[in-house]
Amino acid sequence: MGMTLTEKILAKASGKSYVSPGENIWVNADLLMTHDVCGPGTIGIFKKEFGSDAKVWDREKIVLIPDHYIFTKDARANRNVDILRDFAKEQDIKYFYDITDLSNFKANPDYKGVCHVALAQEGHTRPGEVLFGTDSHTCNAGAFGQFATGIGNTDAAFVMGTGKLLIKVPASMKFVFDGEMPPYLLAKDLILHVIGDISVSGANYRALEISGEAISKLTMEERMTLCNMAIEAGGKNGVIAPDQTTFDYVRSRTDKPFESLYADADAPYYYVKHYDVSKLEPVVAKPHSPDNRALVREVTDVKIDRVYIGSCTGGKTEDFYHAAKLLKGQQVKVPTYLVPATQKVYNDLFSIKIDGLTLSEIFLQAGCIEPASPSCAACLGGPQDTFGRVNEAEVCVSTTNRNFPGRMGNKQAQIYLASPYTAAASALTGHITDPRDFL
Repeated sequence: MGMTLTEKILAKASGKSYVSPGENIWVNADLLMTHDVCGPGTIGIFKKEFGSDAKVWDREKIVLIPDHYIFTKDARANRNVDILRDFAKEQDIKYFYDITDLSNFKANPDYKGVCHVALAQEGHTRPGEVLFGTDSHTCNAGAFGQFATGIGNTDAAFVMGTGKLLIKVPASMKFVFDGEMPPYLLAKDLILHVIGDISVSGANYRALEISGEAISKLTMEERMTLCNMAIEAGGKNGVIAPDQTTFDYVRSRTDKPFESLYADADAPYYYVKHYDVSKLEPVVAKPHSPDNRALVREVTDVKIDRVYIGSCTGGKTEDFYHAAKLLKGQQVKVPTYLVPATQKVYNDLFSIKIDGLTLSEIFLQAGCIEPASPSCAACLGGPQDTFGRVNEAEVCVSTTNRNFPGRMGNKQAQIYLASPYTAAASALTGHITDPRDFL
């Protein structure tokens, strides 16, 4: 009997010729990532369990990325970054993307921004590898044909000291997207359809293997959006088999070797579902759960107070490009917040053009708020002074990944998750709007 893609990767990482769902195996990590929210806790456990003078298992396989609560005056949030900095210096960590000047992020050449997008942009995500990260959206990197999953501080501390972790092999669920992608649909619509179909617990501790003709035509950034939200269905990981698109992206960012793996033709799956993308429509996830799906045309009576475009899920260069394409020559009717995921994305806003205008010029001419410093910002709420935080009981259309009560700030706020197209269209009308009205 064959193995799925996730099983193939885990078998290789555990030194076994075959693994099956439910089996507990020791897996060797290729990379451990932690950030300013979970890093201090992970470091504390590492020192407690391995000793105050202990050394990490591999200084070149740990990535420390401050990204969550960065541009704030909150002393505790600032202290978290200090802890990362002290640890990076003590352990001589090769990949620490530091920030010291909070007043001007551009003055920090090492600062990147949101960890999941930065990992990809800096060449840390490679086919066939195993990535553990202290963030649930670490599954974002599954877009590169690797096993990437979020873990807690205790597990991360163990990986930090040993380079391995005991995990249970997840059963795999297969989602096949075929057909021609309509011009009004984006990857966010596809994954919201999946989550709406199976619920936020439908893939609990399972792997979401995503494939099909439509997926093969998607860019890497769109594939990242799909895998990023596997966790919103309860998934252990999301994964897409690598192809030439993957290779071109990865090899332009790193010269490190990697081995691509693929599912066997006779691999058994726990669940299989096929979609014809040509028959799908733009959707949103209504408050207060990512599986509370509705077709956009069913909720156009919902008035909104603001729009937020950003996060690891919806703050990549292509997300802004899609929004700008729809906003060009128009005027927004509600405050529209723009938060680039990384410093590179921020720079792209001022260099990439549509009909002679940079994306930034299009946004500003449309009346959007000036692009903010790259970070997670309001996606995870944060301190009161976090840019874009929803501090009142407002209605917001957001390209982020979660809409639980209080996720973006106020517990009474209503967050509608949507694609960049739907978010931009809604900004133009002041109510939830089908992007087909403008495309």
